[in-house]
Amino acid sequence: MKSLDDIAPQNPQQGFQFPGAFEVTAMGRAGAGLERRVPEIVAGLGLSVIEGSLRTRPSAEGNYISVSVTFTCPSREKYDAAHAALRADPDIRWTL
Repeated sequence: MKSLDDIAPQNPQQGFQFPGAFEVTAMGRAGAGLERRVPEIVAGLGLSVIEGSLRTRPSAEGNYISVSVTFTCPSREKYDAAHAALRADPDIRWTL
């Protein structure tokens, strides 16, 4: 596997560059175990979640939580698959 330092964009003037490292944020109901499930869903697609990248943030009322992870991704198709897999989870309401 390439290290993040070895991944260089093909055209720095464009948006997403693959392969690359990307962050995804999933938001859903607090108490649903999303802190564990979000990285599991991403890793289950064969994508490498970067160790130590997990961040969480509760909503003001504490009813919802956002969970962010950074992962390496080889293609736009895999990136889109990560979002689709997360949105398919019944406890996840939105992804960014």
